[in-house]
Amino acid sequence: YKPDPDGPRGLGEPIPTNTRFACEKIMTKIKAAEPWFGIEQEYTLFEPDKKTPYGWPKEGQPGPQGPYYCSIGTENAFGRPVVEAHYKACLYAGINISGINGEVMPGQWEYQVGPCVGIASGDQLLVSRYLLIRVCEQYGVVVSFDPKPIEGDWNLSLIHISEPTRRTP
Repeated sequence: YKPDPDGPRGLGEPIPTNTRFACEKIMTKIKAAEPWFGIEQEYTLFEPDKKTPYGWPKEGQPGPQGPYYCSIGTENAFGRPVVEAHYKACLYAGINISGINGEVMPGQWEYQVGPCVGIASGDQLLVSRYLLIRVCEQYGVVVSFDPKPIEGDWNLSLIHISEPTRRTP
């Protein structure tokens, strides 16, 4: 697919909230610079009740945050089969996924998309989120992209955009 520099034809004007359209115009103008972007997407896995983070006790809360970050072991890493299945699905789909890691809260994870050139990073992120939701469906868990899914002394679950860089010849 090669976008038309004048915009889509036969579909009418882009809606005012379509920021991708404006971004595509900018990326087309600066394509010779080959700007690279990376995106880190944090998320939280939940039980089907959408209230209990995956791996949490049914009553109360787990121990304080700390041992879950980049963790290993059954007692600390909750949902690794989901995370690894998502990683493989992204690779199979051609998503430039470049890493995964457990985050600070049990059931909280992160993956990295990129580096990608120009607008491809946002496009690949959108598809990777779709794939994550589908993988979670297969495992019977729910994914949340909510930045503060649990109240209390638990880290946020955010998205980070890496600074653009230029490819060095």
